[in-house]
Amino acid sequence: MPVKVFLNEDEMPRQWYNLAADLPTPLNPPLGPDGNPVTPDQLAPVFPMNLIEQEVSTERWIDIPEGILELLVRWRPTPLHRAVYLEKALGTPAKIYYKNESVSPAGSHKPNTAVAQAWYNKEFGIKKLVTETGAGQWGSALSFATSLLGLECKVFMVRISFDQKPGRKLMMQTWGGTCVASPSNETQAGRDILARNPDTPGSLGIAISEAIEEAVSDQSNTTRYSLGSVLNLVMLHQTIIGLESKKQLKKFGEDRVDVVIGCAGGGSNFAGLAFPFVHDKINGAEIDIIPVEPFSCPTMTKAPFVYDHGDTAKMTPLLPMYSLGHDFVPPPIHAGGLRYHGMAPLVSQAILEGLLTPKAIHQLECYKAAVLFAKTEGIIVAPETSHAIAAVIREAEKAGEEGKEKVILFNMSGHGLMDLNGYDRYFHGELHDYELPAEEIQRAEDALKDLPKPNMAKTGKW
Repeated sequence: MPVKVFLNEDEMPRQWYNLAADLPTPLNPPLGPDGNPVTPDQLAPVFPMNLIEQEVSTERWIDIPEGILELLVRWRPTPLHRAVYLEKALGTPAKIYYKNESVSPAGSHKPNTAVAQAWYNKEFGIKKLVTETGAGQWGSALSFATSLLGLECKVFMVRISFDQKPGRKLMMQTWGGTCVASPSNETQAGRDILARNPDTPGSLGIAISEAIEEAVSDQSNTTRYSLGSVLNLVMLHQTIIGLESKKQLKKFGEDRVDVVIGCAGGGSNFAGLAFPFVHDKINGAEIDIIPVEPFSCPTMTKAPFVYDHGDTAKMTPLLPMYSLGHDFVPPPIHAGGLRYHGMAPLVSQAILEGLLTPKAIHQLECYKAAVLFAKTEGIIVAPETSHAIAAVIREAEKAGEEGKEKVILFNMSGHGLMDLNGYDRYFHGELHDYELPAEEIQRAEDALKDLPKPNMAKTGKW
């Protein structure tokens, strides 16, 4: 029995898939401060126009430039594994497959869009990229990508992760990136937040505010902002994961998938695997597609669908998404990449439509699942990925109870070799489950009540 399937370089997808072309109900547009839809010109100080064109595109297939393919081929195509050892440990009739994105140089799925964004920025004449990062995977990926293309890179890293994961800072430094803890004294947004709360653990919303502020304040007009999740263009670039997976499942002899799973913070690795299968579901396939998040940051499972800013200082446009509020600061759990107040608009609309079934899982169950995965499949996964594995185990056990041989596919979005401090705390009983109180959810809804309301339209088909 084969346990992993590879593709040759010439089998790598040559186009990205854009779910915006197929959503049964179109996305609500992003809105500016005046409440009107944002124009491409308004985004120009933040992103290069070639990426703005992708952000607003409704074309189903978008060609991957040869220059980007030449960068991706350093580690792509990535292998698809059959988790035969995990299956055996669970005694399940289900067949479990995982796409191994940990083999990238940065150890996660993030370089798939990092190299694309760096390439498009260089083509546009940009010399420096500024970004934020939660757990450090995105900051590492963009530092790697800019090193390949000769660009400068500066990363504002959420303070709690900056303190917990010093190795990520060293990775960025090795690739030539500059990493600072956020909130910092280097921006007005950071100084304002530190003045109010000097002991804040930080948040992705705060780090985004700092990164955008630095990018737009560059008088030379050669600096732009880069984002590792949430945006339509990021979801687009990541679909290479799911497109490769489809080819590899055929090589395994599978003609269908029953369950597709990925962890979701902003939505990038989940969308990368899932969106090509969402396309199949829209066209009649029976697939359960499950994004998984922490109970402590229940954006998809408890937050309202609203217009909200993507950052704390309200520098981004208003985006239609499930959100806990732009000023929400999540508890300092170890899955730093899942500590975001909002969710990608494309993922949010797919949830609203009923195409996705989000779930929230506590971190102790996730770490238990990750340890079982390490003892069976041998890979120590990132805390974020552990949420997907916990959901996979639930689905595999459910298949056993039902006596069904289901095919389960999940995205192993990154390894956890830079996150061992979290495992150490788990083994010593220092981690605890935390469920966000209902009053916090209500506080978020109250804080957003004066913002424009998105259209809640859906077909009701799913």
